[in-house]
Amino acid sequence: MSPVIERVKRSGKQSRSSSRDEEATGDARRDRWRKHRIARRKEFVEAALRALDTHGPDLGMEDVAAEAGVTKPVLYRHFDDKADLYVALGQRGTEILFERLIPAINAELAPVPRIRMALDAFFTVIEEHPNLYRLLAHGRPEKPVSSDVVAEDKELIATALTALLGDYMRMFTMDSGAAEPWAHGIVGMVQNTGEWWLDRRSMSRDSVVEYLTQIIWAAIDGLTRQNGVVIDPNLPLEANKVVQLGRAKSSESLEETS
Repeated sequence: MSPVIERVKRSGKQSRSSSRDEEATGDARRDRWRKHRIARRKEFVEAALRALDTHGPDLGMEDVAAEAGVTKPVLYRHFDDKADLYVALGQRGTEILFERLIPAINAELAPVPRIRMALDAFFTVIEEHPNLYRLLAHGRPEKPVSSDVVAEDKELIATALTALLGDYMRMFTMDSGAAEPWAHGIVGMVQNTGEWWLDRRSMSRDSVVEYLTQIIWAAIDGLTRQNGVVIDPNLPLEANKVVQLGRAKSSESLEETS
C-alpha cells in the first residue's frame, strides 16, 4: 500500500466520538442509536456549511448551533470541540470536490475539453463554497487538528495525475519520469490561481478556466512535440486512461485503472 494512502487513512479518521459511533456493536438498539448519531452529525456538518456562507471562516460553534436549530451543548454531544468540526468540514469538502472532479478527470473527451472540464469542476466548487475553502486553506483552529485537508487533497490529486500522465507518456513511448514533478506543478499552479481568483475576482470563472486550459495544453503539446509526438487536442485519444480518486476510509483506496 502506498505511503499516501496510509497517511490519508490515518489522517482521515474521524474524531474519537465519531469513531466510537462508527463501530457496530451487534446490539440492535445500540446500533440504531449509532446510526442516528451518525445521521445527526452529518446534519450538523451541513448546517456548518450554511453558517459558513453567512458568517465566513471565523464562524463560532454558536453560529453552527443556531443554524442547526439546537443549543451548543447539543452540538457538543456530536463534536469534541471546534477542531473536531473543522476536520468534519474538511472531509465533507473533499467529498464535494471529488464528486465533481472524478467524472471530469475521467471523461472520455479529447485532451483539451477534458482538461477544461476538470478545471471547471475545481473552480465551480471553490466558487460555490469560497468560505469553506478559505477555512480549510487558511483557518486556524483553536488547537491542532489531525489532518491538513487541503495538503492531503493536493497530494491525492497529484498522485492520481502522476499515474494518469505516466500512463499516457508510456503509451507514446516517452520517458514517464517527468510525470510526477509535472503533476505536482500543475496542481500547485491550479491551486495558487484558484486562491488568487477567489481574492480578486477580476475575471469570470469561464475566463480563468480557459486561460489555465490553454497554459496546460501548451505545456503538454510542447513536450510531446519535442519527442516527435503530435496530438490532436480536439480528438479523443485511442486509450482513455482513468483513475479512481478518493480519501481512503476502510476498504477504499486510490487505484489506477485503464
